[in-house]
Amino acid sequence: MVTNMPLDPTQYPGLVWFFHIARHRSFTKAATEMEVSRAALSQQLKTLEQQLNVRLLNRTTRNMSLTEEGQRLYDSLKPALGSIERAVSEVGEAQAEPSGVIRINTSRVASRLLLEPRMDEFLARYPKLRLELVMNDGFSNIVSEGMDAGLRLGESLDEHMVAVPVTPPIEMAIVASPEYIKRHGIPTTPADLVQHNCLGYRFASSCAIDRWGFTSPEPDGRSLVFEPKGNVIFNDDDSMLNAAVRGVGLVKHLDLCVRQQLSDGTLVRVLQPWCQPFSGFYLYVPSRAHMPAKIRALIDFLVDQRSSFERK
Repeated sequence: MVTNMPLDPTQYPGLVWFFHIARHRSFTKAATEMEVSRAALSQQLKTLEQQLNVRLLNRTTRNMSLTEEGQRLYDSLKPALGSIERAVSEVGEAQAEPSGVIRINTSRVASRLLLEPRMDEFLARYPKLRLELVMNDGFSNIVSEGMDAGLRLGESLDEHMVAVPVTPPIEMAIVASPEYIKRHGIPTTPADLVQHNCLGYRFASSCAIDRWGFTSPEPDGRSLVFEPKGNVIFNDDDSMLNAAVRGVGLVKHLDLCVRQQLSDGTLVRVLQPWCQPFSGFYLYVPSRAHMPAKIRALIDFLVDQRSSFERK
């Protein structure tokens, strides 16, 4: 019984060289096309014949022809190598035009702020792309989870990631409705918050309540941490903001996420001098080497919209 043995990987280069020699029926033409010396090509063929224990070419000082075994091998290699060349060409074309699926691990806040508002524009610009958004408010290892990219605040990034800032530095904003402020007054220091209904946010990943961090505007720049103890806890920021708009209490959110409410007056900001800027959102990827065109397109698109978040 004949058993098919797996091909020795060291034979692959010799097979490719043989194919080009056989196609041109000339060592000189094949060497010119492949930009190698005629002697190197001859040695490659000699090694292959020794590995296969068969003569593939009949050659004299003036002529060259395929043996029966050489012709059979050439006929088999021709469609196979043609398929490989097409595959390599398609990979190159994919690099030239963004296509395929981009799997992004992102927090819900980052998605709503950076991806969803202009998703239609991005996909219209790159019709061969598809997005898969994996929502996770906790930090995730995009390599082990098979993600192409992640979208996170800079302070939570792994230092080994390649990260590109896609927003300017941001601030935490303590906000409430005008009606709430009218009823309960304006807190002027974090110590005043114990007299207010401070609504909490629970992280889905860790189940911890988000604490409110402050930095004194005084020269000492001391840091303070406040744990909200209001009568409602949320795990969805939209619901939390809706409660604030309805006058339920004070909430903490990113300043970029409450711009519209501050602009139209449905929310007002307090304790702003105590909220210092910190690193904004970053798109991060495992490596800069051989970056696919689809990832480069996403980076360029997000960086392009960064200016829209600059403070006026």
